[in-house]
Amino acid sequence: MAAPSDPFESCPGGPPPLGDRRLVLVAAVALIDADGRVLIAQRPAGKSMAGLWEFPGGKVDAGETPEEALVRELHEELGIETRGSCLAPIAFASHGYEAFHLLMPLYACRQWRGLPQPREGQTLKWVAVHALRDYPMPPADLPLIAQLRDLL
Repeated sequence: MAAPSDPFESCPGGPPPLGDRRLVLVAAVALIDADGRVLIAQRPAGKSMAGLWEFPGGKVDAGETPEEALVRELHEELGIETRGSCLAPIAFASHGYEAFHLLMPLYACRQWRGLPQPREGQTLKWVAVHALRDYPMPPADLPLIAQLRDLL
């Protein structure tokens, strides 16, 4: 009988050490409508990773909590209002890009006021969770799809 393989073989690699790269904190949200669809936004031309689809959100400014940043970003980017108490943390991504390391908590939100409108040149789309993999997304967002699918 063969000896059991090393259990850590199924977990190779991992993000590279931070080194000289900066750590960037970005908060994202899965807005979930009454039909269980999730809102995604396509990054507009002229931005890094243009054309890729992502969960709405943005950088957390100094002095802000991730929830405060999302309330602000949702108002600025989509013209909707919500409260921090309507945001439920469900997952996070930790991904090493070449120039920085991204730490991104993902929240679920089912309660907001207003109709999401693209205010920063992005394209918006409501997508069934099982279809999210059909949309090209930044590498940091991809692991969040399975966690979101398991939630819904």
